[in-house]
Amino acid sequence: MFTQNLKHPVFSLVAEATATLEVEAYVVGGWVRDLLLERNSKDIDIVVVGSGIELAGIIARSLRASKELKIFKNFGTAMLRINDWQIEFVGARKESYRANSRKPIVEDGTLEDDISRRDFTINTMAISLNKTNFGEFIDIFNGQKDLQEKIIRTPLDPDVTYSDDPLRMMRAIRFASQLDFNIECSSFESIKKNAHRISIVSIERIMDEFNKIMMTPKPSKGLKMLRATGLLREFFPELDALHGVDVKDGKAHKDNFFHTVQVLDNLCYYSNNLWLRWAALMHDIAKPRTKQFDPDAGWTFHGHEFVGAKMIPGIFKKLRLPLADKMKYVQKLVLLHLRPIVLSQNIVTDSAVRRLLFEAGDDIDDLMTLCEADITSANEYKVQRYLKNFELVRQKLKEIEEKDRLRNWQPPVSGNDIMETFGLKPCKEVGIIKTAIREAILDGIIPNEKDAAFSFMLDQGKKLGLNPKNVIN
Repeated sequence: MFTQNLKHPVFSLVAEATATLEVEAYVVGGWVRDLLLERNSKDIDIVVVGSGIELAGIIARSLRASKELKIFKNFGTAMLRINDWQIEFVGARKESYRANSRKPIVEDGTLEDDISRRDFTINTMAISLNKTNFGEFIDIFNGQKDLQEKIIRTPLDPDVTYSDDPLRMMRAIRFASQLDFNIECSSFESIKKNAHRISIVSIERIMDEFNKIMMTPKPSKGLKMLRATGLLREFFPELDALHGVDVKDGKAHKDNFFHTVQVLDNLCYYSNNLWLRWAALMHDIAKPRTKQFDPDAGWTFHGHEFVGAKMIPGIFKKLRLPLADKMKYVQKLVLLHLRPIVLSQNIVTDSAVRRLLFEAGDDIDDLMTLCEADITSANEYKVQRYLKNFELVRQKLKEIEEKDRLRNWQPPVSGNDIMETFGLKPCKEVGIIKTAIREAILDGIIPNEKDAAFSFMLDQGKKLGLNPKNVIN
C-alpha cells in the first residue's frame, strides 16, 4: 500500500469525488515510476474509468482553481495547474492505429485497456485513488520488476507498440539514456526493424526527444543506441555518416562518430548548456566531406571546420532548430574549434591570442571548454600535456584581455570617422583603411587607442592618395 505517499490534497479530493460520481480513478505512469525511483515529480496523471473532464471540474472547484482548468473535449482530457504542479485527468481508453498516422482511434475502455496502450512497463504501474482500496498498488505488467532490473520493455508486442506510435522508439532510447537502463533485446530488435516508421513523426517531436537525450549526464549512451538501431540515419544522416573507419596502405583514421560522442560526454562534466553540447556534437560534422588520403600523412580532414560551419544552417533548418542566435553560436564555435588547439601546440603569440579574442568575443570561455573536451587521446601523457598547454593559453587570454580589452571589440576609429576625415562616401577605400587599422591593432603594431588608430588612419589614407578634409583628433 502507498497510502502514506499520497500526500498531495488532490488525491484525497479525488477519492471523495469518485465515491460521489460512482467512478474509479487511479494515479498512473510517470508519477508512480518516479515515486519508486525516489525522484521528485510534479506531473500527476489520473486515469478515470468514466469521465475525466467531469472529475477534473469537481476537483478544480474544490481547490478554488476553476480558472486554472483547461479542458480538451476532443481528447477527453483536462489539465489543472496549481502552483508548479500539473495534474492531468483522462478517461480510460483503448486505442487502435492506422498505418500512416500516429493519431489513434479512441474508444472508452477499462483501466487495463488504458495502461496496456502505454509505451513501457515502467509507465504502466498505478495506485488506486478509490475509497475502497485507497493506495493499493496495481502492476499488471510487472513494471516494478523491470524498474528494479533497469529494463525498458513494452507491455505488449514491441512490433505493435513501435509501429503504432514510432515516437516510442525515440522515447525508449531517451528513457534508457536518462535512467541508465537497458532496452530489452526483443524490443531493441523491434526498433531496428521499425526504424523507417519514424518518418511519419514530425521532426519537432523527434528533436524534442533528441534534445532530452542530449541533456542526459552521458548522452553517448543514447546516441550510440540511435545509431545502432538505424534511427539516427533516418533523421540525422550527417551525424550517422561520421561512423566508420577507412584503412588504406595500413593507415586508418579514428571513428569520428565515437570520438564525437566522447567529446560530448567530456563536455557534460563542465556544462549543462544545450547549445554548447550541440557545438560538441557538430564540431567534426564535415569530416566525411573533407576526408582525403595522403600517402605520406595518411588520412586528412583539411578545412573541416570551415565546411562544418557552412553545413550548420542547413542542418538546423532541416531539424527545425533555432536559426537565430543559437545557430550562430554553434556555427561560431565549430568554425573556431581548432584555433585554441593550434595555439596549445605552438608558442603562443600575442597576435594570435588577440585574433582569437576578437573572433570569439564573449564565447571564448565556452570555446576553450569545447576544445579541452576535444582531447580524447588514449595516451594519458599526451592528454595531460595538452591540458597543461591549454592552461598557458587561458593565462595568455586573460593577460591580453586585461591589457587590450578585445572581447566584443570594435576598432577605435569607425567607418564614419574615415569618411568624414577624407570627405568620402561609402567606397572600397573605407573598407581598406578600416581593415588595415583592425589588423594593425590585432598584430600589435599600434595600441588599441583612439589617437594611435587615428594617426595610423591618416598614414593609410596617404598611401591611397587621399587627403584629409577635416582633421579633428
